[in-house]
Amino acid sequence: MGVEIERKFLVRAELLPALSEPLQLTQGYLATDPVVRVRLAVAHDGTRSGELTIKGRGLVSRSEFNYPIPPSEVGELLGLCGSALRKRRHRLGRWEIDVFPDHPGPDGKPLWLAEIELSSEDEPFDRPAWLGPEVTHDPAYSNAALARPGG
Repeated sequence: MGVEIERKFLVRAELLPALSEPLQLTQGYLATDPVVRVRLAVAHDGTRSGELTIKGRGLVSRSEFNYPIPPSEVGELLGLCGSALRKRRHRLGRWEIDVFPDHPGPDGKPLWLAEIELSSEDEPFDRPAWLGPEVTHDPAYSNAALARPGG
């Protein structure tokens, strides 16, 4: 069984260094309890990949299973989803930084979130200056919640 241990934070985007070229992600939710997600990722060079993910309950630690699926099938699966979202993902060291163009953050600009995957819930990690408040325990910042209409 796979386990995801992850912490999530708001981002002070104005303090970020230069970022990598983003992946363009579209993801939809076939279910949210437990999470069953379909994702299409498009790299800056046009490379496409698809993934089906099943996540158990929890906000910090939870079971996670990822299965590659043909990108050609993702569109049809997204059509079956009750909710979906778009985001751009950048990598910065151990961090994944997501920008949600359709969701305003606390400042009214697009929402920026940073995630770090850990090997244990108490693993220490460096907190860069651009890291804002932690939102790991706030379910309103889960991707499944953001994907809901009005989320």
